[in-house]
Amino acid sequence: MEAAAAGVQLGSSKPQIATQAEMTEARLPLSYRDQCAHLLIPLNKCRVAEYYLPWKCEPERHAYEKCQYELVMERMIQMQKIREAQEAKSKGGATIGVSLIPPSTAKLS
Repeated sequence: MEAAAAGVQLGSSKPQIATQAEMTEARLPLSYRDQCAHLLIPLNKCRVAEYYLPWKCEPERHAYEKCQYELVMERMIQMQKIREAQEAKSKGGATIGVSLIPPSTAKLS
């Protein structure tokens, strides 16, 4: 795999806290069984107990959403490292970098 050759470790650095048995008992769909499932289980219990009122269970929801955000950011950093390794490998060819900011607007003075 190219990521392993590039020296990029794939996967999350967060441990899986919730066990498969706990996730099955909580009836979590397979797509939600990630490193944040241990936060989703109490959130769903709170939602059911509070009749899904949007202003209830805010601390649980915030903790779960923060965990999800951290996982996404970690994946984005991994992908950036893979892209940089691919660019460094293909640097031998004639590649022209494209600036995202035109030179006329980059200098405002």
